[in-house]
Amino acid sequence: SHRSSWLLLAPLLTPPVPVITAPPCSLCPEGAHRFQWIRNLVPEFGISSSHVKVLSSPSEFYELLKVQIKAAKQRVVMASLYLGTGLLEQELVDCLEETLQKSLQGKGSPDLRVSILLDYTRGSRGRKNSRTMLIPLLQRFPEQVRVSLFHTPNLRGLLRLLIPERFNETIGLQHIKVYLFDDNVILSGANLSDLYFTNRQDRYVLLQDSPEIADFFTELVDAIGDLSLQLQRDDTVQMMEGMEHPYQGDRVAYCEIANRRVMEVINAARTRQELLHSKTFHSSQQGSSPRGLLTPGGLKSEPDTWIYPLIQMKPFGIQIDEMVTETLLTEAERDARIYLTTGYFNLTQAYMDLILGTRAEYRILLASPEVNGFFGAKGVAGAIPAAYVYIEHQFYSEVCYLHQQERVQLQEYSRAGWTFHAKGLWLYLAGSDLPCLTLIGSPNFGYRSVHRDLEAQVAIVTENKALQQQLHQEQEQLYLCSGLVSPSTFEQPNRYVKLWVKLVTPLIKNFF
Repeated sequence: SHRSSWLLLAPLLTPPVPVITAPPCSLCPEGAHRFQWIRNLVPEFGISSSHVKVLSSPSEFYELLKVQIKAAKQRVVMASLYLGTGLLEQELVDCLEETLQKSLQGKGSPDLRVSILLDYTRGSRGRKNSRTMLIPLLQRFPEQVRVSLFHTPNLRGLLRLLIPERFNETIGLQHIKVYLFDDNVILSGANLSDLYFTNRQDRYVLLQDSPEIADFFTELVDAIGDLSLQLQRDDTVQMMEGMEHPYQGDRVAYCEIANRRVMEVINAARTRQELLHSKTFHSSQQGSSPRGLLTPGGLKSEPDTWIYPLIQMKPFGIQIDEMVTETLLTEAERDARIYLTTGYFNLTQAYMDLILGTRAEYRILLASPEVNGFFGAKGVAGAIPAAYVYIEHQFYSEVCYLHQQERVQLQEYSRAGWTFHAKGLWLYLAGSDLPCLTLIGSPNFGYRSVHRDLEAQVAIVTENKALQQQLHQEQEQLYLCSGLVSPSTFEQPNRYVKLWVKLVTPLIKNFF
């Protein structure tokens, strides 16, 4: 069942930088870091670390969104699971309206474009929903605003007719979270909803003045937008002219078109970056000054930080994020430390096997039942935290059975009045007190992220101490609010899992 395990071993069997299609610059003396094999799969964006800012709180994230929307001149691109319907979300929509209005009156740029990508099922839930929030923008600025609603091709036919609202979201979602304003990109796991602006802890990173990265994510969101239903001014939806329909059309044909569209974006950017890289490399070889990077102070500097976008869209046969994550886990050597955090602890079998069977030390941070987003929910959803407790207990028992509890430690985040949604990974190489790589974005390392949903995150690799310090502080701040899991954790009365939940969990764990 371990498909592609040979693929995962490839980086170990070949030299540290597998030379698959890399240009001669894989010999670059500067920045010859050990993660360059990732650029054989995706574009590599070299930037200055001064362009990267790590945010730590929901309110900081929310304020930044508003400031960026108001300052946008050319483009606003927002991909999220959904947009909430409260006052804070309305304020975001008002900011968009104000910026669009200014562009119309000639105070801003007349060619400002706003593109919003959400999930169809989640965005259509209830009478007041993401669609009703955005229709006024479509009505007022029909030429400048596009709202795309992605509908998974796997929800179709009888299944689509029979599964009720909310439950239909388990089949597959548009889960990417990218918030982009001109050349500034925010990557996060947070959705556009009031909880995520107030007391739901997530992770957020701002990449400033990064036109190539902004172009890549604009093209990616455009490609998925073209594959999605387009929201109309009267709250109906329709597919673009000549496009295969996700649930009425041929599923195989739709997925093939989708694969082609998304891979074109990835490969075109990869080619552009390789050309750029080789130009830089050769001009520096000939003694002329290389195309350095502009720092905010206007000085040229060599890139000391590399950004790799990792895409996972299993319904379309795209598994880049999974391949890179599995390879990172496989390659982490003895005494390396990996901090892995997820709001929902439901690792795939492959990830569990790698954690239990490799040499690195793991510190896994997950939500305690009280800070799980489903805690206290009505009906079946209310049992979900108990199902997560059961999955966690099973994994912990396995760790203990293998006598790995020193090497693999579980920690539970708990903070009164808050919920926990942070996800990602920090990698500390052996002997280092600071991380040199982090993964940040939408995936949860669970079955859904790998198999059902559309996901995107970035690997940020940096040689810069100040940025490594920022990432280290982010990690410490999250882990500070946590307690170590021990056998007694599962003896507490609030950890009691009903028999029916234990019986049902193996059957439903692939859906949440």
